Amino acid sequence: METLNLNRRKFLTALSLGTAHVLFSNPLLANTFQSASLNPLQKVKLGNSGIETTLLGIGTGVHASNRSSFLTKQEKNKSLGLLRYAYDKGFRNFDCADTYGTHWMMADVLPHMNREELTITSKIWVRSGGIPDADRPDANIVVDRFRKEMKTDYIDLVQIHCMVDADWTESQKRQMDILENLKSKGIVKAHGVSVHSLEAMKAAVESPWVDVIHVRINPYGIAMDKPEPEEVVKVIKQLHDSGKGVIGMKVIGDGKYSGDSEKIDNTLRFVMGLGTVNMMIVGFENTAQIDNYLGRVEKALGELNRG
Repeated sequence: METLNLNRRKFLTALSLGTAHVLFSNPLLANTFQSASLNPLQKVKLGNSGIETTLLGIGTGVHASNRSSFLTKQEKNKSLGLLRYAYDKGFRNFDCADTYGTHWMMADVLPHMNREELTITSKIWVRSGGIPDADRPDANIVVDRFRKEMKTDYIDLVQIHCMVDADWTESQKRQMDILENLKSKGIVKAHGVSVHSLEAMKAAVESPWVDVIHVRINPYGIAMDKPEPEEVVKVIKQLHDSGKGVIGMKVIGDGKYSGDSEKIDNTLRFVMGLGTVNMMIVGFENTAQIDNYLGRVEKALGELNRG
């Protein structure tokens, strides 16, 4: 088979049909998209983690760093209203992190939601920078702070954030063991990692500790671990086949093509058509975007089912 670079025209044509995944070499050809529902907020299982949540989730880390994000910068009631609007529409997955600065928002909206229906994610920052060094003690202390900030007894998914090194499963062994202990006590329901390099992603494949992983995936290689998606897609399949829950992030290229309707639709068909990404996280800035994406995902599901 020719490489993806040599098949660029064919690849882009397949994108529009939602079948680009079949251009990759085996064993990806065995993947067949199947969904009994066209509901963009249908319930999906995150691998063998025991977590069941919605196909589409709310990312609270739009343009986030140093505990600041779009939601923290805009008028408070607009951001809180967006989260409540999403819940009323049927979203049940809310993705947070220490570096996003949005824990207090979840504390504000949780009284208006059924906690048992929700999947709340947060992520521990262990690298230099990002947050003050004093705020990076062991995971049990950090998770206890997270629970207090969000005013919840437990957190559904806690991940080690933004791993890039191939040896992260060794360097973070202490934090991994602490999170495993917290899971045994029901303080967290599942644990895992968010990766920002292909080497770190490959390490996650070999780690039985990883319940759920965030991976950067889109068909354009924007804000992704490789400029071409082929190798990334192969590793994602390995993650999926090993029973790990796979959450797609940066599906709109970190917002780089948020104004390109065709690329958005191509991406939704591509990511869901792989059959190896359990759900997608999208960061929204207003309620109109939420309605827009609900319509787009429903349309993409219909096209994939017909395809």
